[in-house]
Amino acid sequence: MKTALVVDDEPLIRRQVAETLKNYGFDEIVEAGNGQEALNLALAKRPLLIVMDVTMPVLDGISAAEKIGKQAPAPIVLLTGNADAATIERARLAGVMSYVVKPFRDVQLLPAVDLAIHHFMEITTLRDEVSALRETLEARKTIEKAKGLLMKKGLSEPEAYRRMQKLAMDKRKSLKEVAEAILLMEE
Repeated sequence: MKTALVVDDEPLIRRQVAETLKNYGFDEIVEAGNGQEALNLALAKRPLLIVMDVTMPVLDGISAAEKIGKQAPAPIVLLTGNADAATIERARLAGVMSYVVKPFRDVQLLPAVDLAIHHFMEITTLRDEVSALRETLEARKTIEKAKGLLMKKGLSEPEAYRRMQKLAMDKRKSLKEVAEAILLMEE
């Protein structure tokens, strides 16, 4: 189910945005009137998209966007009457994906929504790839250290690596786990 969260302290604007998103293809539209409600609903519903006003009671939209980004990441489009450079910079630093100035029309909101969703997906994919590469690099470092220890005991590099591979197969462990065990035994 494609869920969107619409956050604005003005019910008429919430209704306009909700209608636009319904027509765009969202199945469920969840509404909130302030940033704190937005944070609570984002954690509970995990929406595919959040469209949020900046100036709201309790917790402003940019502060809410920052908290949501840390706890329940989702693409966020800000709707606001503030187009000043300081507000835009705050929004960028908070992880907001797109920005639409009020008053707006559907033809302005839909491209912002589309871009926000696609940018969010790209960033998420890149973060996952970076994380996987970091894990691979850490495993490689551990394996190299363990191989070095075995080489100090008189094995050649290929022999040390083969011994670790054989241990990994025999014990049904990963090469990294075998390397960690070798390093622990040397401590």
